[in-house]
Amino acid sequence: MKRPTGTPKRTGRSPVADKRNQPPASAPSKMRRKTGKRGSQPRKGNVLLRGIAGTVSLIWRILWGSVWRLAMVMALIIGAATAYYYSGLPEPEELFDARARGSVTMLDRNGKVFAWRGETFGTVNSDQIAPVLKHAVIATEDRRFYGHLGVSPRGVAGAIKINLAEGRGPLEGNGGSTITQQVAKLLCLGETFDPIQWKNEAEFEESCRVSSLWRKVKEVPFAFALEAKYSKDDILNIYMNRSYLGAGARGFEAASQRYFNKPASDVNAAEAAMLAGLLKAPSYFAPTANLERSQGRAGLVLGLMHEQGYLDDKQFADAKAHPAVLSQAAAERAGGYFADWVMDTGPGFLTSETTEDVTLKTTFDQRIQKAAERALKRVFDEKVKDGSKAEAAVVIMSADGAVRAMIGGRDTTVNGAFNRAIQAKRQTGSSFKPFVYAAALEAGYSPSDVVQDGPLTIRIPGGKPWSPKNYTRRYYGSVTLTDALKRSLNTATIRLQEAVGRDAVRSVAHDFGIVSNLTSSPSLGLGASEATLLELTGAYAGIRNGGTSVAPYGLIELNIRGDEQPLMGQLGGFGERVISQRAAGQLIYMMQQVIQSGTGTRAKLGDRPTAGKTGTTSSYRDAWFVGFTEQYVAGVWMGYDDNTPLSGVTGGGLPAEIWQAVMSDIHEGLPVLPLSTVSPDGSGIIVSSGENTPKVVTSGSPDDPLAAALAGAMQDAESQRQAQNQGGRVVTAPTEITGNAPQTEGSSTSSSSDDALSRALNGILGGN
Repeated sequence: MKRPTGTPKRTGRSPVADKRNQPPASAPSKMRRKTGKRGSQPRKGNVLLRGIAGTVSLIWRILWGSVWRLAMVMALIIGAATAYYYSGLPEPEELFDARARGSVTMLDRNGKVFAWRGETFGTVNSDQIAPVLKHAVIATEDRRFYGHLGVSPRGVAGAIKINLAEGRGPLEGNGGSTITQQVAKLLCLGETFDPIQWKNEAEFEESCRVSSLWRKVKEVPFAFALEAKYSKDDILNIYMNRSYLGAGARGFEAASQRYFNKPASDVNAAEAAMLAGLLKAPSYFAPTANLERSQGRAGLVLGLMHEQGYLDDKQFADAKAHPAVLSQAAAERAGGYFADWVMDTGPGFLTSETTEDVTLKTTFDQRIQKAAERALKRVFDEKVKDGSKAEAAVVIMSADGAVRAMIGGRDTTVNGAFNRAIQAKRQTGSSFKPFVYAAALEAGYSPSDVVQDGPLTIRIPGGKPWSPKNYTRRYYGSVTLTDALKRSLNTATIRLQEAVGRDAVRSVAHDFGIVSNLTSSPSLGLGASEATLLELTGAYAGIRNGGTSVAPYGLIELNIRGDEQPLMGQLGGFGERVISQRAAGQLIYMMQQVIQSGTGTRAKLGDRPTAGKTGTTSSYRDAWFVGFTEQYVAGVWMGYDDNTPLSGVTGGGLPAEIWQAVMSDIHEGLPVLPLSTVSPDGSGIIVSSGENTPKVVTSGSPDDPLAAALAGAMQDAESQRQAQNQGGRVVTAPTEITGNAPQTEGSSTSSSSDDALSRALNGILGGN
């Protein structure tokens, strides 16, 4: 085979050259090692810094791993809690009413609301709330309400910052809660009242309002559940229906009616701001507690609304210039004492403890109440020195016992206060004497019969002899029964009582309505026993209506809300006959003389016929005046709560003046009507007329007031003539021991009248 000739064509590197240029077999590994040494960079820094950096890196990796794992666990827990709460949430309408008890709304005799008890309530939906009211709530409580999912971390952080800056704990004061979180709190995180665990609903609700870290944590999933279950409007509806807004009003509808006498759909910007401002501190900012303070708070809310664009400049300026004011009923707050009394007279399960919404129609007359309050204040302002702690009470009723007005103390704006008209039992003094004379007239005595007014001592078995004295420390000899009552003579009254019998006097007084315990001692006739003003006024009403007892009442009708048929009717009214119409008419005539020319002249009402009786108890501790016209019966008590003696005040003084002022005001515009009386000789004509009230009139035509008045005047003159001639029967008491006092009018006492001990006893049991 031939060897190829010529120069071969090179297509690449020469194999020989390649081999020649290749490094030795061991060279590559050496070269790699050398290259490696030359390519590595020397480490900078010392070992300590490298150790710190490594440690920080390790810690960060551990923390980051823990955080995201913990976050995942927390998210799962919150999600599970949210799902749990979500499953237990009912329809939103079922959460509107938060009350454990119902409300009591009271209507006066004309059907107008004058008082509330319990928590008033009114359900409203989103379309029944004025937009300006919703804006006021959002601007005040949660400006980002429509933008968050139930919790606002920014709000919580801001609240904590404010609390710490003001020296409080992080969770004390501002909570930074959203409206949704506040709803969660109002719902008590789904808990319900357990009577075994909690003493009462108030204690349970208080525990729901306590802020703690754990409760704040639980609010978060509950708020998420609310946001998932309900719309924003539903959540706002729950909030605006359940929130307490002061003065017994639960929810904005109830508060709007309570303060402004209008529905929540009709409030203006100023009123909306005042209502929204109550959310911060309902009782403190309630306009019924302090209107000026409430208006100041409303001004801040208006500023927030303006700042957030809910009010333009003109609307803001107008609302600031015309702040909200209370409705007339809310501003006057008349009838608090009356309302408390009516609540006590009705059954508890339908009043103070009702679980239903109840409406009470009552006998209350707002015009009379306001007039009485004005008159009482006027007398105290003009006649009582500044700073005096003396108290007063007033009761006004119709002859059938229907109570029209009640004042239980000088402060007429309070609710739930001590009511001196029904709770204070005080000695009645000489205001009890009409019952002694009623018993005598019923027993057959006449107003013109004569009784001896002179020194008297009565032996009390097992005790010391008792010698009553007259208030004036003077005796008047032989006087008619009319004159004895007119002058409030003590010894004459006790002689008459002993002649008639104490049991008869006790029976008449009890049957007329003095239900308090009556003493059996001779001092009974001078009012040593105790009674309330309501009892005594009701007893006088029995005299006024012709001798038939009455039970004072204030409740006419009770209805459950939504039911047309009344559940209860009138509690009280006419009772049994106690004395005859003739005896009652004679007694009324005698009591007229008390005001015309006796101890009660300060109670005169001009030409309007009136009858009444004064009363002053031992050491001036109590002073009374109780009397009546044809239209109304009124009683006045005055004294100190701690039994401090009044400074020279008798029943014929300030109490008579208060009575006169009150009765003058409440009779304004009413016709002048004659009182139903019977002449002293008992010859009056007995009639019955006028709203089923039995009445008797003086001799003459019952349809002719002038003839009746003339006959009464003639009989009065005749009674005086008989007294001078001792033409009537002489009343003697079998137990009396008389002294040797002169029988002439105006003579002073002798013998026992100079006995210091006897005078002291008389001071304790006597009185005018």
